[in-house]
Amino acid sequence: MGWKIVERRIGKAGNLKQRNNRQKKWTQKYGDNWIIGYNIDGVFLDQEAAIEKIYHESYRQHFEMYPNDLEELIATAKVLRNPHAEATGGVDLQVPAILAYLKANNLELLGKEIVDIGTMGNRSHKISVRLSPLTIKVIGNPKMTLEQFWQDKKCLAVWEE
Repeated sequence: MGWKIVERRIGKAGNLKQRNNRQKKWTQKYGDNWIIGYNIDGVFLDQEAAIEKIYHESYRQHFEMYPNDLEELIATAKVLRNPHAEATGGVDLQVPAILAYLKANNLELLGKEIVDIGTMGNRSHKISVRLSPLTIKVIGNPKMTLEQFWQDKKCLAVWEE
C-alpha cells in the first residue's frame, strides 16, 4: 500500500528532549511504522526526500534568481554556520543546502569570514538574513517562505499494508 498521513501540522521539531518526547508518544500510538514527511503535489515524501526536493531546490532557485547573493556569499564567506541550530541543538538544513548547491556547481567559498545563515542573535552579515529560510521563498510558491513551508506542511504518516 503505502504511507497514509495521520496527523497534519505537527509543528516545529523542538530541542532534542522535545523531539524524543513527541517521538515516544507517536511510537506508543502508532507503533514503529510512522515517519515525518510532506504531502507534495499529492505525493507523500519522507523528510529526507523533501530536503532534496524542497530545501535544496529552494536555495537553487534563489541563487538563480539572485546571483548577486551567491557572488556576495562566495566572496565573503570562508565558513558557513547556523547559530540557531548550534544554540538549540536543532537540525541544520540551510547550511548543508547551500554547500550542496556550491558543490553541485563546482563553486567554493573564497572569502575570509564566518557567515551566519539565519536571523538568530547577532547576524554576522547582511547576507545572513537574505539567505535565512525565513526569507528564502519555497520553490513553486513565491508567497511562502521556506521556513513557513517546512513547519506548516510537515505531517506524520504511518505505513499501511
